[in-house]
Amino acid sequence: MKNIAEQLRAAPDPGTHAPAPHAVTAADCGLLLLRITVGLVLAGHGCQKLFGIFGGRGLTATGKGFEALGYHPGKFFAVLGGLSEFLGGLGLALGLFTPLAAAALIAVMINAMVTVTAAHGLWAMNGGLEYSMCIAAVALAVAAVGPGRLSLDRPFRWGKGGWKEAGVALGLAGIGSAIVLSL
Repeated sequence: MKNIAEQLRAAPDPGTHAPAPHAVTAADCGLLLLRITVGLVLAGHGCQKLFGIFGGRGLTATGKGFEALGYHPGKFFAVLGGLSEFLGGLGLALGLFTPLAAAALIAVMINAMVTVTAAHGLWAMNGGLEYSMCIAAVALAVAAVGPGRLSLDRPFRWGKGGWKEAGVALGLAGIGSAIVLSL
């Protein structure tokens, strides 16, 4: 009888509304919304380059544009950039291999900032780096905090986010960008 009384005293107050440990929270839904929005926009942007859909110019025209920016051969770099946006965007949206998806998106945005937008200042209305900087920041933040409970990465260690995952994303993006910019 004494044991039962002790257990009852230790029971949580029924008036508290702490979420169940497996309940989906507003933060989970907010992170899902952020991932889907940014991820699918970037995947669509990659489709513009690769397939010429969603108003895009397609691979040949995009390759010529890349050549004009100093990327040779242009078509190769158009494929690389398009695949990075497409696969990185899908990965971010699904919460799948999130640090790698973030690295791909950050690398593309670093290249865009260095070769195109930084010379025009900050604001996008002047062709500046505002958009690229925000995409890179979102990708890095998702790698740092993890893709959330509503993701395909959830069962894996990297699905929890953390300093290591953010460092992997930023490190791979920096190395990839440095290699591409040096060619």
